[in-house]
Amino acid sequence: MKMYAIFEDGGRQFKVEEGSEVVLDFKEDWEPGTEVTFDKVLMVSSDEGVKIGQPTVSGAKVTAQVIDDVQGPKLTIRWFRRRKNSKKKVGHRQIHTKVKITKIEV
Repeated sequence: MKMYAIFEDGGRQFKVEEGSEVVLDFKEDWEPGTEVTFDKVLMVSSDEGVKIGQPTVSGAKVTAQVIDDVQGPKLTIRWFRRRKNSKKKVGHRQIHTKVKITKIEV
């Protein structure tokens, strides 16, 4: 059985295993190559069993290494007013931070 954990960051929950890559909200002060730790671990599943936090598992940590900042998909926004000859088209790509999970500690 593979060990996995569910942690919370930025109001969202992520289910991760060691070696998996996760795309998080953009963190301006995280440089590529640095190691970060997530303490809000909600659940850990391992060979010993499942530990569910109330609301977090005490002593559990998820360690990750920052890979790089990546851009999300292109979102196209269109404004159109009928019979007014008024049109506008704008695009946007959100920046995210990609991390690789290195260790899950219970």
